[in-house]
Amino acid sequence: MRFDNVLGLIPARYASTRFPGKPLADIGGKPMIQRVYEQSCKVLPIVYVATDDVRIADAVKAFGGNVVMTSDTHPSGTDRCYEALTKVCEIEGRTFCAVVNIQGDEPFIQPEQIELLASAFDDNSVEIATLIKPVESSIDLFNPNKPKVVISDSCNALYFSRSPIPYFRGVEESEWHKRHEYYNHIGLYGYRADVLASITRLPKGVLESCESLEQLRWLENGYTIKALQTHLESLSVDTPEDLSELKARGLI
Repeated sequence: MRFDNVLGLIPARYASTRFPGKPLADIGGKPMIQRVYEQSCKVLPIVYVATDDVRIADAVKAFGGNVVMTSDTHPSGTDRCYEALTKVCEIEGRTFCAVVNIQGDEPFIQPEQIELLASAFDDNSVEIATLIKPVESSIDLFNPNKPKVVISDSCNALYFSRSPIPYFRGVEESEWHKRHEYYNHIGLYGYRADVLASITRLPKGVLESCESLEQLRWLENGYTIKALQTHLESLSVDTPEDLSELKARGLI
């Protein structure tokens, strides 16, 4: 199979401050984590949920999924992914060239997005890959909860920010997205396995501390992040209100 050397990992925590138990929330008769898992398996032959909670582990086992237990002290999903990678390699008795980190709160993630990210590692020079999407409104452009990214001519990320970047001098803010191609960052990552091991050992940098964006740590330390453009929208569930809105819209 094409992606038999790419491992899919879905970090999942129970103790979310905004939505405790979120991975087990019912989405059309299935727990959210099952929805994400099934979408991921449409592309990747080996997928594991990485969790620190036995309730999530039991739910994954109940629908026949793969799960690996990880520490409950990880500061980020990236750190959880690295521990999970080392354990899955032991379980499977093999290594992987790359890992795709799939957000456990996106039950409507499109298989095409996962495939796009995994395919980035056909290029041996790619260290880290992520997805970006053109900004479609001023609301999105100026929303600090939707990080923006600027890219080079070779589609490598130059910088990520919660602020609109670049600043468009001499133009009304409401016109910025009409006069320039701005990009939102979609928080789906792929890492080459050896790079994942390296970036989890990096200390937090100045830029990350300012923006509260982990990927800036990698840029500060000289790693390249390939930015792949998608026009597909994925709907994340961060709060119970998000879930209620999806139900009101008839999506679940």
